[in-house]
Amino acid sequence: MFNDKRIFISGATGSWGQTLVSMLLKNYDPKEIICFSRGELQQVLMQRRFQDSRLKFIIGDVRDYESVRFATKGVDVIFHLAALKHVPICEDHPQEAIKTNITGTTNIVNAAVENHVGKVIDVSTDKAVDPLNLYGMTKAVGEKLIIQANQLTDKTRFVCIRGGNVMGSNGSVIPYFIEQIRAGGPITITDRAMTRFFLTLEEAIELLFKAAEASIGGETFVMNMPACRIIDVAEVLMQHYGRVEVVEMGAKPGEKLDEMLISQHEARQSLCYDDNYYVILPTNAGMVLLDNYNTLQKFPHPEFSSRTRLMNHEEIKLMLKKGGFL
Repeated sequence: MFNDKRIFISGATGSWGQTLVSMLLKNYDPKEIICFSRGELQQVLMQRRFQDSRLKFIIGDVRDYESVRFATKGVDVIFHLAALKHVPICEDHPQEAIKTNITGTTNIVNAAVENHVGKVIDVSTDKAVDPLNLYGMTKAVGEKLIIQANQLTDKTRFVCIRGGNVMGSNGSVIPYFIEQIRAGGPITITDRAMTRFFLTLEEAIELLFKAAEASIGGETFVMNMPACRIIDVAEVLMQHYGRVEVVEMGAKPGEKLDEMLISQHEARQSLCYDDNYYVILPTNAGMVLLDNYNTLQKFPHPEFSSRTRLMNHEEIKLMLKKGGFL
């Protein structure tokens, strides 16, 4: 579906964005990929890395409607990746998080509608489910904006995806643990009981592609991804890189002990798309959506939390090898 299309990516110079660009160029033949971000240096470095004439770099900010509107003219598909995503940063700078994650998403929606973009895929997070921290709250509002946008026009279809912690993304805990071990320790963790979902960057982009290809508008796609205790990740890394002291620091402001990908309320609206993906329908789903998915099985659990299915050490080792960390 991406061949000969003009594709716009907000936050394109981040780890998700660069992996998305790489996989689009490798697996498809897009007419043009518009890489939209506010970091001049990162755009220069990305341009040097890819050296592909199909990439067009535009400096702009999702907070600025005019720059978003201008950059999305004539675009077929939007991938909305731009966000302030680090929980402590959002707790300390709530107004900045609101500007980027809520106002920015509003600008993407309005520009897509005005420019008759075919499809918009929004990247959300497990932290948007029953949110405790401001980051999760802003992303939950962003999800509502995206799903409701399907009521604004028949020309643009809007869909969300939800992911867990992406290994190797900017600020990821796994490279940080490796860095701490190589420095002689200690590894600092917040709570030994803490659990998190994990997936590789490539798996995250496959989730984006699945939502882009399969959605008809209004759905939220969720990967059936594994989870584990953070202390178990640290243990497996120490088996490989060397043993150091582990220091428990206590939870940071806004941190949850466990994360959630599908809440108890959403479980009633959730379906098993296949072995790898779930799909959540909106509570006000129309007949077109319901008919499209009426052959799928109901989601079998009361909720999908990071304690639903915990990996053992061997499974974590395989996951880390897949991610290129062992």
